[in-house]
This record gives sequence, C-alpha cells and structure tokens, in this order.
Amino acid sequence: MKNQILCCLLALLPFMGNGQDNLQNQLKSKQVTLPNGWKLSPHGSSIALGDLPLNVVVSPNQKYIAVTNNGQSIQSLQLIDVATKQVLDSKELPKSWYGLKFGSDNKTIYASGGNDNCILTFTVQNNQLVEGEKINLSTDPKAIISPAGIELDAETGKLYVVTKDNNSLYVVNTKTKSVEDVFKLPAEGFTCILQKSTSTLYISVWGAKQILPFNIKTKTFSSAIPVGDHPNEMVMTKNGKFLFVANANDNSVSVIDTKLAKEIEVLNAALVPNALEGSSTNGLALSKDEERLYISNADNNCLAVFEVENPGKSRSMGFIPVGWYPTALKVINGNVFVANGKGFSSFANPDGPNPIEKKQTVTYQQSDNNRKVRTGYIGGLMKGTMSIFKEPSATELPILSKAVYENTPYTKEIENNAIGEKGNPIPMKVGDASPIKYVFYILKENRTYDQVLADVPGGNGDTTLLLFGEKYTPNQHKLVKDFVLLDNFFVDGEVSSDGHNWSTSAHATDYLEKTWPTSYGGRGGKYDGEGNRLIANPKNGFIWDYCKRARVSYRTYGEFADNFKPNIPVIADHFCPDFASFNQDIMDTNRFHAWKRDFDRLLAKNEVPRFNSLHFPNDHTEGQRIGKKTPFSYVADNDYAIGLFVEHLSKSPIWKETAIFIVEDDAQNGPDHVDAHRTTAYLAGGFVKRGFIDHTPYSTSSMLRTIELILGLPPMSQYDAAATPMFKSFSKEANVKPFEALLPNISLFDVNVKETPSAIKSASFNFKKEDSVPDLEFSEVIWKAVKGEDSVMPAPRRAAIFNAGEEDED
Repeated sequence: MKNQILCCLLALLPFMGNGQDNLQNQLKSKQVTLPNGWKLSPHGSSIALGDLPLNVVVSPNQKYIAVTNNGQSIQSLQLIDVATKQVLDSKELPKSWYGLKFGSDNKTIYASGGNDNCILTFTVQNNQLVEGEKINLSTDPKAIISPAGIELDAETGKLYVVTKDNNSLYVVNTKTKSVEDVFKLPAEGFTCILQKSTSTLYISVWGAKQILPFNIKTKTFSSAIPVGDHPNEMVMTKNGKFLFVANANDNSVSVIDTKLAKEIEVLNAALVPNALEGSSTNGLALSKDEERLYISNADNNCLAVFEVENPGKSRSMGFIPVGWYPTALKVINGNVFVANGKGFSSFANPDGPNPIEKKQTVTYQQSDNNRKVRTGYIGGLMKGTMSIFKEPSATELPILSKAVYENTPYTKEIENNAIGEKGNPIPMKVGDASPIKYVFYILKENRTYDQVLADVPGGNGDTTLLLFGEKYTPNQHKLVKDFVLLDNFFVDGEVSSDGHNWSTSAHATDYLEKTWPTSYGGRGGKYDGEGNRLIANPKNGFIWDYCKRARVSYRTYGEFADNFKPNIPVIADHFCPDFASFNQDIMDTNRFHAWKRDFDRLLAKNEVPRFNSLHFPNDHTEGQRIGKKTPFSYVADNDYAIGLFVEHLSKSPIWKETAIFIVEDDAQNGPDHVDAHRTTAYLAGGFVKRGFIDHTPYSTSSMLRTIELILGLPPMSQYDAAATPMFKSFSKEANVKPFEALLPNISLFDVNVKETPSAIKSASFNFKKEDSVPDLEFSEVIWKAVKGEDSVMPAPRRAAIFNAGEEDED
C-alpha cells in the first residue's frame, strides 16, 4: 500500500542532515500542478530538447548522446556533449520515429525516417551532425512500413530494424545500403537488442505481449517468451544473461533469463502494488555496476529504482521525480539523463490560433521543409526537456520518493472510496446506491473555455479570446446559467485521437500517446483512436466494457460507431444504427431527432439503458470552405441540438433520475488564457444544482469518475481513480423544473460564399474524420472567419500555470 511504502521511507528521514533538507526544499520550490491535478517536482538540472523526445542513445565511448524528437511540430535529431551537458547541434528531420543507434566508430548515427520508410544516416564531424545517404527500406511509394527500433551488429555491419506498421524485421546491409531480408512479426514491433554470444536478436513485439528471439545466423525465430502487455524498451546485462523488458500496459518490467528463455521475475514499477492501468512503464537503464535498474513511468512522471544485483531476488529502492511523461533514460559515469516527453509544465495558449503576421514572429516557427509550426498549437506546445542528476544515494532516495508520493493523488484506498459528501447523490463508495439512475454522456469537438464561455459573468474568462459567445451558443449559455458553470475544467487528452480514448477509458496507451503526433504533424499514419486499432485500446477495455462486466445496460449513439458500424465488439449490439457518427454533412439537430426516436421507443418499453454515450461533433466546423456551412452555422446547429436534447429529457418521466454530462473530447482547436487544456463542460439533471458556479478543478477523468460512482462502476485507470468527483455540482434534493431550449439567433443554413485566402485553404482540408485536417492551419481559418481575415489575436494577459491547490472552491 502507498502509505506503508511511504512510512518505510520516511523512517529514514530523521537520520538525514542539512544536505537532505536542501534537497527537500529544492523539490518543493520546483513543484507545479498539471491540468489533471497531478504534480511535478523535477529533480536535478535540465537542458531543452525538442518536441516529444522518444529515444536517447549514447556513443560507445560515452562522449555523445543523441536524441530523436518525434512530436507534432518540428522533428529533429539532437547531439549532446556528455561532459558539458550542452546541445552541440540539432538537425531537423522531415519524418522520424523512435529508432536510433550509434555506430561502433562513435561518429555514425542511424535514425528511423518514420513514414518515409527509410533509415537516415548522420556522421559527427567537429561536434556537428552531417547528413549522409539514407537507406530505403522499400522502393514502393505506397508502402506503409514505419521503422521503429534499430540494432547494429558492428562486426558484420548488418542493421536490424523492426517496424510498427507492416510488422516486420528488416535486415539491412549498411555497406551496400540495401535490404537483404524481411521477416514477418506477429504484431507491431517496438525495438530489438542483440546478444552477441549466442547471435540472438531479441525483439519486443509491442502488440503481442511477447519477446521474440531471432537467430541472426540461421535466420530463424525461436519460441516466443511471454511477457506483460505492450512490451517496449529493453536493456540487457553486459554478460547477456538477463534481459529487462518494460511492459507499458502492466506497469511492470519483466526479468528474463536468456538461457532459460523465460520470465523469472516481474518488477512492479507502479507507486502502489496492484495499481490500475496508467503508469506507462516505458524506459530502462542499468547503472554501470548493474546493481541498479532505473525505470521510467511515463504517466506517473517519475523513475522507479530497483536493486537488481541478483535477478530473481530484486527489491524496490524507491522513486525519483522527473518531468512530464519521461520516455527514455541513460546512466553515464554516475549521472542519470532522462528525456521528458512533455517538459516541465502545461501552458496557456492565448496567442494561438493566430493569423500569420510579420509582427508576431513568436507565433510560428518556420521549418526547413516549409512546414509552418504554430508555437501556440497544443500538439506542439509542450517541448521536451532532459533532466540530469547524479545517481541518488541511499539517504537521498527516501526524500525523492516522498516527493513523488506528494505529487501523486492516486492510492489503492480511493479506488473504492472516493471523496464526497454524505447524502450527496454522488456516492463515495463504489457500488453504493444513487438516486440517479440514467446517465447521458455527450462528447463534442475541440473547443476551449474562452472560445465559448468567456462572456459568462462569474466565470474566469478572457473575452478578447471569445469566438462563439452567447449570440451563437444561447443554449449552452442558458445551461451554465440555469445549472452549473464550470470554469476550471480541463481535458486529459490533447487531440481527438487520444481525447476520445481518454474520454471513454480515462487513459491513452503508450502506443497512442507516441504515435498520434506523427499523423497530426502531416507525416503519414492513420487515426488510431476510437477503437480503430487494437494496440491503441486500453488493456481492460472502455467504459462500455466496464458496464457489460457490471451488468449495467448501455447504448452508444455515434461514439465509437463510425459509418453506422461498431468500432469495437462490446458495442456491436448496443448502438443506434440510425445515428450518424462524424459526418458534418449531417446536422447535429438531425442527430438529435435520430436519438429522440430511439429514446422514445425505448422509453415506451421501459428499456432506456442506464449509460448512454453520444457524439455531437459539428462544433468542429469546416472552416471557410466555399459551399459548406459557416463556422457560425455549424456551432449554432450544435448548440441547438444540445438545447433540444436537454429539453426533451427534462420533459420525460425519467428526468428526476437523469444526469447529463457534456464535454469536448479535447480543446486543441483554440486559445485559452489559463491553459491549452481548459474546455467547456456542462451538467444538467434533476439532482444538478441550479444557478451555481463551481470553480473546483475538474478533468475529463473527474467526469468519468462521477459517472462511474453513479452507475456503481470501478475506476478504469489511476487517473479517474485519483480524480475529484463532481459532487459539489450536485444537490441532495431534486429540482425537476424542465429546461426550455432557445431558438438559434442565426440561420443554421448559411454557407461560405466569399473566396478568401482562408476559403481557398479550407478547400484542401479533409473533413471526413475528426482532426484529419492540419489543425494549426484550420485553427487559423476559424479565427479569421470570426474575427476577420486581417485580424490579430490579443497578447497574453495572465499566468500560464494552473495550480489546483490554490484555486477557490465554491
């Protein structure tokens, strides 16, 4: 249990001196709060990296570190001097993803070329990166390969490349720059590591819970070694006897005896035993003497430390706080180098989206391949960092561990016992009864709080950033006035691909977090969220799976049901076949009528499901595309559908026992002066408070936790378990006064007719699926549609960091 572990560590604190006091104070002074309520207090010093660093490698002579940055904005390869801890050089890469390897000459670097289906080569000359000839894995321009992890046999010059899209192992001759062999893998590959003494290449099969040994001499596979879910990074002892494998979806590390070819031990890297999904264990490094194993827990923002001197009898030593989403680490000469994928904090983005203006040079970076990169766009807003510190002593580890626990709101105890209020309709204990019987959960698309509700009195809004105020969204404004205004609500996801998964499972897997930036940056790849790819799905399923296991009736309308077909098996017999998914040619008001017909039919038979999920997506808009509806009409249509929906339920016989939850799947599409993750959220129902402003910091996971407690469902991840339920917005007594929808103030059928530069740009966008358009450009189009083609966004006005501990709670 978390408290027991912490007590053991704290027992050592009285014996520590002033140096340890200084360490405690340093960690406290660095503490910041993330939008989800978890905190960071990164240990050590740091240097700046690029957008989403995914891999770190060290030259054989330990003089250089290379880092590959694989985010949505500028992708790059960086060269770092180990001695000075300074970035020596950085080269932009058109496409890249994870794969990285130094040659035995200490100056050659091989890097994955991502969806260009190639291996990029560089040499280090005078501390600079010089690009060499690339190695193509295919001459077919339509091939979908996506090289991932890379290993090099220095003696033969053979490069071994595993791929994540065509699930293969490529054998490459580095001298001839040609592919010699290709072997199929059972699922997506992540990386590989060579045991020279036995000529065995060990492959982590990311999508198949296995390590697959391959003999490079006989070119044959041996029997797979079962490990945990989503095996990814690996590290091997120098003698090759033991292999350590990070299992992202199991919060664990498998210890494999290579001679026995079996897992002999599993290290639980999470902060508490038997933790729910969500640590995202994904990086490994051994100390020089191989007595310590350092493990990065990406979503827990920390390293776990184990003594592994005797594999099979390993023991936990504690934890180290680092930055946001650590992805890779190395230990060199007693120093630990950690790549933090999202840096040290979240930010406000009041400058984005902005039009391109010469006076606003901070808004854009211009890449070498003419890709405009918006610095205010959420996909590229959080830049990576590298934390650097000496390996902690036995006396420092308890202090560092204590800091990690203080940053972490999750415990095993709160899984079944949430904070709350006696007599409140939101139960505090999983399984306790609630007077609320029916939940309707609506997901919308891509709006920040300031875009829509900045004009509501009593809320924390910046009206200079308002785009779709009360004129265009009268019903949403009426909802927050009649019921509850939530001005401190933050999405857990960053774009639709991970946002819909966060909204239905309270987590996004390591696969999804590490791959969506590729497609969102226009570098190929598919939309893998919303059940479109098995490896992207959570280990234990989505909220519908939890309903099924708990025998709670459920039905979905458009959400995870594309083209009138279910995306995942659990909803195969639980979706409305007449309700359209993401297709903006269909009005949200038509979606409302499709739901109404289905609801009325079920109501007449007393068969209304207890959990109902819906997708009303048209606030996404289609920009200024000529012949398509204006952004105003799209938003007004979405607003009117929401108003009609709430009104119809409020006049039904189940209104008193109903709770409606409405939220955006993400907030990527616009500016906000508090944080780029802040969004609009709405509540309605018989037991929802009336005329109330709730400043409590909430997240997507908070909304899910509230729904789960109503329905008697356990939390799905560490994040909904730790989230604050929304009990303050609910009343002990019901108020069944119905809601009256307001008619739109503008036409729902106005179309774009003016051929502006933004209209021409909009014509090239793909609106067939959420976020299939280049969002940084689409955001600009929407801003100009509302504010004028030549308009300029106001400058920032407030602090960027959201501090949950300092917010007022009414």
